[in-house]
Formats: sequence, C-alpha cells, structure tokens
Amino acid sequence: MKVSLGVSGGIACYKAAEIVRRLQDSGADVTVLMTKGATQFVTPLTFRALSGNKVYVDLFEGPHSGGDFEGAFDHILVAQSTDLFLIAPATADCVARLAAGLADDFLTTFHLAVTVPVVVAPAMNTRMWEHASVQANLRTLRNRGVHVIDPETGPMACRTYGPGRLAPVEDIVDQVMAILNRPRDFEGRKVLVTAGPTVEDIDPVRYISNRSSGKMGYAIAQAARNRGANVVLVSGPTELQFSNTIRVRTTEEMRRAVLENAADADVVIKAAAPLDFRPKSVAPQKIKKKTADLTLEFEPTADILKELGRHKNGKVLVGFAAETENHVRNGLEKLREKNLDLIVVNPASGPDSAFDSDMNHATIIDALGQTEEIPLVSKYVMADKILDRVAPLLK
Repeated sequence: MKVSLGVSGGIACYKAAEIVRRLQDSGADVTVLMTKGATQFVTPLTFRALSGNKVYVDLFEGPHSGGDFEGAFDHILVAQSTDLFLIAPATADCVARLAAGLADDFLTTFHLAVTVPVVVAPAMNTRMWEHASVQANLRTLRNRGVHVIDPETGPMACRTYGPGRLAPVEDIVDQVMAILNRPRDFEGRKVLVTAGPTVEDIDPVRYISNRSSGKMGYAIAQAARNRGANVVLVSGPTELQFSNTIRVRTTEEMRRAVLENAADADVVIKAAAPLDFRPKSVAPQKIKKKTADLTLEFEPTADILKELGRHKNGKVLVGFAAETENHVRNGLEKLREKNLDLIVVNPASGPDSAFDSDMNHATIIDALGQTEEIPLVSKYVMADKILDRVAPLLK
C-alpha cells in the first residue's frame, strides 16, 4: 500500500513525523509532499530519513535546483502509483487552495492529479477553524467525496483552548488504514441510509427534537459509497454534508422519503433517530410564557423501521437502538419485533454515549441472537464494521 502524505505549514507539522511512522508500522509505503511553509517547521531531510523516499517540495526541479527535467512530471508519476492521499496537517490556507482547485505548488497540483481517496486532517487556531469561509471550504471538499477528519478540542499553541488541534495521530492512521483496506463488496448495490434527528413543532417558534448529531449515519453513507454502493442518504436537520442527500424535517417527512427510495434498495440502514412522539396539535400562534398550567399532549409517530420490516422483499434491513439499560435484551427484542437482519445497540447515556461524539462503541446483534462487541472506535471505523456484517447477507 502506498500513501502520499501532504504536509502544509502549521505548528502541527511535527506530528506528521509520527504519522509517517505509524503508517509504516501498518504496512504502508509513505511518500511525503511538503509546502514551502511546512519546510519552515520540519526539514525535508527529516521526512526523507523517516520514509526512506524522496520528499517533494518544488513543482519544477530544473538545473537551478539541482534536479533534472523529468522532475517536472513527478506530480503525475507519483499520483499514478499512490493508493491514498492524506494531507495532515492541512492549514486553513491549504484547505482553501484544495477547495478552489488551485495548482500553484507540488501538493495542490498533486491533489488535482490523483484519482484515489483523499483524506484531509485540518489543524488551525480555533477562530480560524470556526470562520465561515473555512467551514464553507470544508463543505466543498466533503461534497466532492474528500474524507475530512475533524480536529479535536484542546489547548492550542497560541495559549488558547478550543477546537482546531490536529486529530490524534492514531485516529488519523486508523481511518486511513480503514479506507485502504476497504473492499469493493457493495459494487452495483443500492444502499439507503438514514441519519440525524427529526423535529416536531409545538408552535411556530418551538419544537421538540433529540440529541442525534447524524454523524454515524453520514459515516455509514460515506463508507458504503467508498465500497462501491450507490448511496441515497435521507437526513434530518444537521449541518453535515453528503452529495446525494434528501433533506427532511419531521418523522412523517422521513417516512415518506424512506418508503419512496426503499423499493429498489438492496440494503436499508436506519441510523437516524426519528422522534417516537409528536404533539397532538400545533399551536397556530406562539404560546406565551405567561400561559398557566401548560400541558402538551403527545401521540405516537409512525414506526418507519417496523413498516420496512413488514415489507422487506429480500432487502437487508439494519436498525439502531439507543439504550440506557439492558442493552442486549432490549436490542434483541427490537430486532425480532421489527424483523431486522442486524441491530446496532449504542449506550444512550454515560461518558461513552455516542451522542455528539466522533467516537462510538456498540453491540451488533444478528437475527440468530449472536452478539459482537465493538470497542470504542471512530464512527468511520464503526461504519465499516457494520458494513462488514451486512456484506455476507447480500444475495
């Protein structure tokens, strides 16, 4: 396996050396590409010594730089022989140039020449990370199918605290290796995935919802597409992005979208958390705070998963359950009640809750009642673990 590692100029550059070592430990042959800014933090010689390969900085290495004419085509030659392009750290400037499709140095030109999976791990000051233009550029990359590994929250080099620190090296390497080792076993299959919460109105300005972030469903959609599937994602309200997404708001809207797209699906994975109840009536005007003894009456919403289970027609049907107690027993009961092939049971409370987190641990239960415990891993790794269990069920 050959990995090209792009390193752009930020203080997190020193962590790229550890990324090289960890990738090599995982069996990858690593070639490093650096921006000129990155060479101000770590020398090319360091990466040459660690990787055992030539380090690329200049796009044109003619006689003036001690190189030869053939060096002008290195970005094409190296791109043809790589299996994955990882950029870590990716500064705000680097992310912007990737999103704009610029080709003004070796790294960005190489980015346009590769046809393999691209993984970007941003690292920058919190204020820069939260800037609207940075987030817009990241959405652009995600919409193109680029894997973005969000930074973690913690103390920064500038003595501030917040999101923007490069994701842990082990998480970056885990996600890279998961992509490299991913089979194309969903080629030609249609996979329908749901993600996120739903909302139900109380009055024109208030609604009820839940804590679902949608991250697990989006990770599954991305992983399925990477394994060759034709993916349709039905998503409740979330800021996450995926190129083929049907946006919905209420549980009924989600139900209609799912049923319309499930007819020709080979696999349906219901990772969304639609609300189980909604107000019986929606107030036509804003309910005033001074309203005395306010009581809301609720009614059940449609059980989308159960409805799908009644009309499987050969589909593989995967459900999720968020439980606070008796995880396996409750999950198995839900699996049998709704005629599922697999159910993924997550803890819904405590420090290891998957809500709002990039990490997840779960118990996967099959139709025979057999269980598989998945330890705490990133949701991208979890997505592939789930698909690994789905693949043998495809007819």
